[in-house]
Amino acid sequence: MPADPLAMLRTRNYAVLLVLAAIIGAPISAVAYFFLALVTKLQGWIFSSLPESLGFHAEPMWWPLLPLAVAGVLVALAIRYLPGTGGHSPADGFKAGGSPTPIELPGVVLAALATLALGVVLGPEAPLIALGAGLGLLTIRLVKRDTPDRAQAVVAAAGSFAAISTLFGSPLLGAFLLMEASGLSGATMELVLIPGLLAAGIGSLIFIGLDSATGLGTFSLAIPHLPHLGSPTVGEFGWALVIGVAAALLGTGIHRLGLVLRDHTERWMLLAMPLIGLAIAGLAIAYAAGTGKGSSEVLFSGQDAIGPLILHGSSYTVGALLLLLVCKGLAYGGSLSSFRGGPTFPALFLGAAGGIALSHLPGLPLVAGAAMGIGAMCAVMLRLPLTSVLLATLLLSSDGLQVMPLAIVAVVVAYVASAWLAPAPAKPEEPAPAAAPAGAAPAAGRTPS
Repeated sequence: MPADPLAMLRTRNYAVLLVLAAIIGAPISAVAYFFLALVTKLQGWIFSSLPESLGFHAEPMWWPLLPLAVAGVLVALAIRYLPGTGGHSPADGFKAGGSPTPIELPGVVLAALATLALGVVLGPEAPLIALGAGLGLLTIRLVKRDTPDRAQAVVAAAGSFAAISTLFGSPLLGAFLLMEASGLSGATMELVLIPGLLAAGIGSLIFIGLDSATGLGTFSLAIPHLPHLGSPTVGEFGWALVIGVAAALLGTGIHRLGLVLRDHTERWMLLAMPLIGLAIAGLAIAYAAGTGKGSSEVLFSGQDAIGPLILHGSSYTVGALLLLLVCKGLAYGGSLSSFRGGPTFPALFLGAAGGIALSHLPGLPLVAGAAMGIGAMCAVMLRLPLTSVLLATLLLSSDGLQVMPLAIVAVVVAYVASAWLAPAPAKPEEPAPAAAPAGAAPAAGRTPS
């Protein structure tokens, strides 16, 4: 290792890497933009246009059964028969390391499209990260086949930065998510971070430009026009403790459900995954029948629904919010078990719903409850406490700074409580003592039999 750990930043090769990161940031962010646009168009066609074209005045209550069963079949086929198993399992938590090879990219894209477009309760961030990394890796291999592994990793990371540059409302938040999840630090982090930030900045400009040119809309989670929130009170800090513990219990239960179901579906995937899809649809139908609201609040990741939920949270009864938590929580656990997508957005939505439900009790404003719930659930499901605080604050626009102290307390409590609730890792078995060679003297303190 060189005496100066940042010496590589002053080399010509690193300058070339920066130029390459800037160049690939534009096309990769464009691919990510149109991937998200395709998902949105497919969702609208499958759940709105198709029922109308078949003669229904609106989506029938039973309609989710069809796309969710198809989702189970398509994702199972992609996992079983395409290279790469469709990407990593979301039940293992948020993953930022590792890049799919070019031959694995079709399986990742097809599994993600089937998951996201057909109503499964997972988000787009994990497929986008994998897609960006895979395209970055493909690009540098096409440019120079004998590129060192370290340079390939840097360019792949830059592709991931570009792919999610505006997904969370800010390229900085997406970059922070990837850096905390990767676990990099020191000089290595700086070597990866600088090309990644450059690619994210370019990607953000591309997203804005494509939105202006196509009119397809922005794909961002930032929530504007929230009511003003005052300074935190002692009572609200007490609520932060309660919300942190509640999120740890709820999130741990959802995660364990996903792991248990995964253990039982891997062997019979082509049969079990359509059944899980039907169960998710049944939960959405039960919620719609019980509350009179749309089944889409249970289906999908919640990325587009979280803003309206917070803005109009006061119109929900406590019973409706509790039923939403139960139905979407169970659907989230089922989705984690075997489908392919990211765990972030359902956690955001469930945290917001839980906080809004508790805001019906004295001493807890709605926006503060939603912010604490968002941060606490993300800390449990993602195991990324710093990113969870940023998600809870930056997504709430002008109220973010006011709720940050509350979000920090809720995140810390949830993170520590969920660690206590997690099962202890199994201790490795001690190897049996080797048999003594024939004729060897017995060990001290032992007599031969």
